[in-house]
Amino acid sequence: MAEKDTFTVRQRLEQREEALSPHASRSRLSRGRERPEEPCPLRTEFQRDRDRILHTNAFRRLKHKTQVFITPVGDHYVTRLTHTLEVAQIGRTIARALNLNEDLVEAMCLGHDLGHTPFGHVGENTLDQLAPGGFAHAQQSLRIVERLEKDGQGLNLTWEVRQGIVSHSKPQGDFLAASAAEGLSLEAQICRLADAVAYLNHDIADAVRAGILQVSDLPTEANRTLGVTHSQRINALVTDIVQASWASTGLEEGPEGQPPAIAMRLPVRRAMNLLRDFMFQQVYLPLGQREESQAAREMVRLLYRHLLDSPDHIPQVFFSHGEDAQQAAVDYLAGMTDHYAIRLAEQLQPDISRGVFDRAPRL
Repeated sequence: MAEKDTFTVRQRLEQREEALSPHASRSRLSRGRERPEEPCPLRTEFQRDRDRILHTNAFRRLKHKTQVFITPVGDHYVTRLTHTLEVAQIGRTIARALNLNEDLVEAMCLGHDLGHTPFGHVGENTLDQLAPGGFAHAQQSLRIVERLEKDGQGLNLTWEVRQGIVSHSKPQGDFLAASAAEGLSLEAQICRLADAVAYLNHDIADAVRAGILQVSDLPTEANRTLGVTHSQRINALVTDIVQASWASTGLEEGPEGQPPAIAMRLPVRRAMNLLRDFMFQQVYLPLGQREESQAAREMVRLLYRHLLDSPDHIPQVFFSHGEDAQQAAVDYLAGMTDHYAIRLAEQLQPDISRGVFDRAPRL
């Protein structure tokens, strides 16, 4: 292939995007990067962002970060990495079915949880209480790609990918209100919804695996509407999202004046909200009271206090942009894997784990 010919590859890919829905994001029309760069000859801007995220240290660390169960016994529990991969797969499926930008959705999904703390939401909630400005993993994910990765240079991602990353979090309850999606691209809306579809289903599977619940314990209406197996639920949810979003995304003539949106039909939306509420009450909140969760909170508190008292123990890269000791401590602690956090905490206070993490592998 001649050098001249390689520069037509990206252009050919960009031309393919012209066949997408009129409401899809197009890489050639991106709002750009904070620092201008020469285009890649072989990849669109969104494909380039996807690849940058995949090759980060933050992405690799997800394999040793808690999703829901802290240091579980067994090889088949979901980690933050496997969760991320499932979100990307579900997001790609929805985007492809709706003729939206699959590359953009994939990049958003792969980057959405880079900022998660060790010990899952237990760690996040504890750090939120400790940090003067609070802590939210979506904001931290954005901070990682903008300022912390590549030795403080950041990844210089496109505006569209950064929007999807920072906008993926959802409150409890019905998060599909029109106001919640205001200003978001359809691809960012897909990332938000794919995240919920993924975690609901694999968290149910993990809770059953752990003996915390049985499928028959789930709300009857949810089982009747979505099915009783992992594949049935995902298929029902994803199929409904595509069908409910079909008209407004431009695949057929929708109601006049209706803004494009990623949606769900009321019966399936209600079933998903019932499942979410059930999981919060019966799984997520009770897990937060278990011994390992209490020990994890103590470790996060110990490490945060130690880093504030000894900022010289924080790698210099976390001061690259003039951060104070508090921000550097948050950035360093949030980036730790479960195993690394346990090891550092036990060096400071050997009895802090009280033996509940003895089964966690050491790196």
